[in-house]
Amino acid sequence: MMRRLLSVWHARNLEFIRDRGTLVFTLLLPLSIIVGMGFIFGGPPRPLFKVGVVGSAAAARADAFFHTRYVQFLAVPSTAAGLHEVRRQRIDLLLAPGTPPRYWVNTDSPKGYITEKLLLAADPHAQRLPVSGKAVPYLDWLFPGILAMNVMFSCLFGVGYVVLRYRQSGFLKRLHATPLSAFEFLSAQVLSRLGIILIVTTGLYLVIATMIHFHSAGSIALLLLITVLGALSMIALGLTVAARFASEELVNGLLNLLTWPMMLLSGVWFSLAGSPKWVQWVADALPLTQFLHAAREVMLYGAGIGAIAPSLIYLALVTLVFLGFGAWSFKWRI
Repeated sequence: MMRRLLSVWHARNLEFIRDRGTLVFTLLLPLSIIVGMGFIFGGPPRPLFKVGVVGSAAAARADAFFHTRYVQFLAVPSTAAGLHEVRRQRIDLLLAPGTPPRYWVNTDSPKGYITEKLLLAADPHAQRLPVSGKAVPYLDWLFPGILAMNVMFSCLFGVGYVVLRYRQSGFLKRLHATPLSAFEFLSAQVLSRLGIILIVTTGLYLVIATMIHFHSAGSIALLLLITVLGALSMIALGLTVAARFASEELVNGLLNLLTWPMMLLSGVWFSLAGSPKWVQWVADALPLTQFLHAAREVMLYGAGIGAIAPSLIYLALVTLVFLGFGAWSFKWRI
């Protein structure tokens, strides 16, 4: 019995080692996550307060307030954009350097109150311009992220593993003998998964929204459109991964390689405001980031279609590119 056990054990080890793609992903995926998180969250202590600076602040850098520890100063393109952030409590104070400097502070923000005290201690002559705006509770802010993350996992793993199972079982080989084209097969998979995702997500939305007493500030129809485009982009991405490969370990590695960066960098759990610019550029390129940005703007702030049009266009383009590439590279046989 022991010889038979060791023979199977040896054969399985050789099978894993010879599957180079799986071996590489097994070794590099956790390493890349640790290195990436080190770049993003490593370094000196994180600032406690965020101050937006509008206009040219070069002449004001000698002011004492700009040397306050644990305060991060962010360039803001315009006063209107900065006020938008202050009202939503995304930044704690908006500063316009000058003689004397002017600043806008949200009277509903506890961190804004402390930041204002720090500013006045450094420059008592600064002119105060109060604004108001309630902060979004974290649970309400997290709600769209949880729904979007569930859509991502359901689409990528649900579609990817189904196609992989069809290929391993020989079902795709039999379908290849029919007049069915790769594009038709993939389109059917897309529509099937999309219908399931919409039903599940709608049910989750109704149940969770009732539990936490959440009410969408924007159009439900627009939110449905966002969900459709977001789900389509994830489904198309999952189909692209499963279009050619027959190794379950390799497909699993590729899917994890896609899901982990999106889960950590797309703003599901926390905002990336103030993180390094290259991190924000990488995050903006991820479909989940655009999906979640559009959903939060509608659900939390009542944004219209004009405000989220760039995200919708990006999701539509990603869907077309991945679905086209998946159809072109699709492999019927192992």
